[in-house]
Amino acid sequence: MSQQQLGRGPLRSRRPDPAPPSPDADHPDASPPARFVGWLGGLGAAAAGYGVFQFLFSVLPDSIDGSAARYVISGVSGLGTFVAAWLAAGLLRARADAGTRAQAPAVGTAAMAPGAPGPLPRVFAAAYETLVDQVSVVEDPDHGRLTGWPHSLGEDTPSRPTPVGTAYGLHIMLDLGVPEGRLSTGDLVDTLWRLRLPDGGWSARSQGSEARPEVTALVLGALARAGGSAERLAAEVDRCTGAFTRQLDRTGRESTHVVTTVLRGLLRAAPRSEVLPLLREALADGAISDPRRDHLRCWGYRLQPPYGRPSPLHTAQAVVALDRAARVLGEEGDARAARARAAREDGIRWLLSCPEAPHDICPDLANLHEEVRRPRPDDPTRHEVLNVRHFTASWLARALLSPGALEIARAEGLEEELRIRLEGAVAAVWAGQTDGIWLWERDESTDQRRPMWMTYQGLSALRSHAVWMYQPYG
Repeated sequence: MSQQQLGRGPLRSRRPDPAPPSPDADHPDASPPARFVGWLGGLGAAAAGYGVFQFLFSVLPDSIDGSAARYVISGVSGLGTFVAAWLAAGLLRARADAGTRAQAPAVGTAAMAPGAPGPLPRVFAAAYETLVDQVSVVEDPDHGRLTGWPHSLGEDTPSRPTPVGTAYGLHIMLDLGVPEGRLSTGDLVDTLWRLRLPDGGWSARSQGSEARPEVTALVLGALARAGGSAERLAAEVDRCTGAFTRQLDRTGRESTHVVTTVLRGLLRAAPRSEVLPLLREALADGAISDPRRDHLRCWGYRLQPPYGRPSPLHTAQAVVALDRAARVLGEEGDARAARARAAREDGIRWLLSCPEAPHDICPDLANLHEEVRRPRPDDPTRHEVLNVRHFTASWLARALLSPGALEIARAEGLEEELRIRLEGAVAAVWAGQTDGIWLWERDESTDQRRPMWMTYQGLSALRSHAVWMYQPYG
């Protein structure tokens, strides 16, 4: 791969332990007393009835008119005894079952009682405490006072805030709501503007002094969410879109990751930009057909040949970006918009057609490592390398929770497929966190790290799933 390279990273997910087999297949929740009285109500009642019949038939006097009369009296008495015994056993069984159910919440499901909080609020609170404790405040001689985070938590001190780490931290704070004043979103906004490059725009640490559209769009999206100045945002949007052309940034325009990142950021920062329909069209036109999944369209890591193999990660990124574009730009009355809608819907069907099982550890959820290589502006014979690591499970969860995915599932009877795959993706997301912070495990190219972007994506996926699952009582 000349411009980008992909690698599969470890997947931190574990299937839940299977439930132990029930001792009673017909009544899986039955206790030993309940099973005993159930036996008594069946075989025991029949035996009691038959015993009464035999006893009465043998002791009734011969003065009763004929054996037929003795049969009738004995039979009626035996039947009555059977019914009485069966009803008594049924009452005992009902009481035993009720006692078992009454004890169950005390040992296994008390946390699921109405009104009892689940674990997610604790995860959000723990994540907030960690970010507050590890925020970096640095007096920079060139930029002044900087408040934010480096690319990953726990980096060697002093850790200078970076545009990428601080932008994702701002996104997290906006999602969590900043419950008190220990951390000011205004300070984070000021820091992002202070980190702006002299000629405009932003770049990652490994990209030097040349602004890059994917980082610029990320920062602009965070600033727009925080209520940044429309005039300042517009000027930076113009610089970003003016440099994001095939002539000036061919590598970026052919990268699924870069195009989807720019599209999502500009949909927040400049929803009426004339560039948005062009980026949506380029993304839709870059879809490929997968013969292994009924020739449904999906995405690889590139939007131009060679596309690379079909990728669940890049398909999910494309679905999320196209779904947001559909809500901002609409999809009616335009042939290009219609093509984008068809590609997006096929991408959803492709994600739902994963043949693997179980879906919390299937290959579709494997994390990826991607390299975006661009010619250096000062020496075109050499390349700058942007290492991008992808939290695949979080992207699949966000794609399957998009309004478009839910519409397709309802319209085409795929709700069960969506539920199974969504539960698997969310389980994989949950398995990767400790106290609300996600860890990128050690691989051949990196030590263990706690990247800000991974924590944001994990929290965002869990929050979206919780909102989707919420059902008010009453």
